[in-house]
Amino acid sequence: MIDHLKLDTSGPVLIVGGYGTVGAALTQHAAKEWPLLLTGRNPDRGSHLASDRVAVRAWDLNQPEPFEAGVRAVISTVNDADDRVLRAAASAGIPYVDVTRWTSRVTRAITLATLLRPTAPVLLSSGWMGGVTSTVAAALAQEVGEAAEVDISIRYDTNDQAGADSVDFMDRLGLEFEARKGGKAAVVRPLTDTRWVDIAGHRTKVARLDTPEQFTLPLTLGAGSVATRIGFSSNTSTTALLAARAVGLFRWGSGEKWAPLRRSLLYSPGSGGTAHIRVEVRGAAGTKTATITDPLGQAHLTAAGGLLGLHTVLSGDAQPGVSFPESAPDPAEQLAKLQSYGVTILRS
Repeated sequence: MIDHLKLDTSGPVLIVGGYGTVGAALTQHAAKEWPLLLTGRNPDRGSHLASDRVAVRAWDLNQPEPFEAGVRAVISTVNDADDRVLRAAASAGIPYVDVTRWTSRVTRAITLATLLRPTAPVLLSSGWMGGVTSTVAAALAQEVGEAAEVDISIRYDTNDQAGADSVDFMDRLGLEFEARKGGKAAVVRPLTDTRWVDIAGHRTKVARLDTPEQFTLPLTLGAGSVATRIGFSSNTSTTALLAARAVGLFRWGSGEKWAPLRRSLLYSPGSGGTAHIRVEVRGAAGTKTATITDPLGQAHLTAAGGLLGLHTVLSGDAQPGVSFPESAPDPAEQLAKLQSYGVTILRS
């Protein structure tokens, strides 16, 4: 299986999954800045997005047919299980952004990209909501001198829109993961270590979740402890999820037979909701907190993170090789861009 991408600095930005939930939100912003090429399994689903600046084609990553295109950058908004998109972009020297990988796939992507010796930037921006949480954490870390501890609390709106890939991300709640605590590696069970947190004025019960920033922030910011927790806007939903964990659903019910039951707890997309995230960073100079709010929901917030990523890899000072969103030289500038996309960031 050989896909043929070619670098064309005057060509379109390729959005893989460009007419999915996140891809469509990204397209609305990105089409104002660059010509776009959207791909996915069924081009008919994206026909309403086509225009003189937006082309739509088929690229089914689960099928063997090779894909060819000349593009200036690539952003993947789907789970690239076999690394087809990453391989094609890195091998052709095309700037690349990924916003959808879970932690184990981020570590694999780092290894693969290193072996491919990319001559263009490879930005792995799969921290929660397209790396937005990582960017905010980096900005707060600058203010406290050094990030000793990072706590991220997510309020997941049960009325929000969500794509199937976001469920794949969360449908790993039976797997233990490694995180840093007190400067040492610690094994964490999902949906444990619960606490009540005020998130944008909402008292929310949150519990641990495996996310890539818990792997990258200790490496990039030197944080000794990083914890990401999630809770639902409906406390009833949170209680049901914690009860499912307590009876072992995510262990004995991990196969396809139980997938409908698991996903009924995780995936009930509504017509739209508000995304709220609280980021707290503690360091030698004290504690700083930021509350991120996107009234257009988590898909839009992820798209905003992806748009930041595209600007990063296409900037004149972008360097070849692997990087992460918190590695941006000026996190405060990144926050200003996020706010220009309609994201509110309140500091305290």
